[in-house]
Amino acid sequence: MKRTFFLLFFASSLSGLYAQRVTEIYVHLYTDSLKKGTYNYINIDGKMSDGSWKPLTSKELTFTTDYGKFEGNSLVLPDHPAVKKVTVTATLKADTALSKTFQIGIKQLPDPPLPENTQEAYRSRTRKQ
Repeated sequence: MKRTFFLLFFASSLSGLYAQRVTEIYVHLYTDSLKKGTYNYINIDGKMSDGSWKPLTSKELTFTTDYGKFEGNSLVLPDHPAVKKVTVTATLKADTALSKTFQIGIKQLPDPPLPENTQEAYRSRTRKQ
């Protein structure tokens, strides 16, 4: 019984030696600017020690910003921000030496209005071709 317990303990301790760890973190934004008054997902990927990639979340990262607030990986900005860009820092909780600081602009112009009848707009575009 003691031998079996020792073998199980030894095998489980060896598995920790081969666990993958994050060696680098990269910022991969889905957009070139942040939108006002909404959630803006900040995508951070970790390069693992075996060369594979893993998306990182607020479970693995600590997010800080000089404007707005974070909810998970999402940066929430007010409807009328007082700044034109924000500085974000993402730091790996397991190794605080791995950190990325970057700036993102806030979209200044409003979105153009959507067509009132999208089906009609589609037909007019297909007729022109």
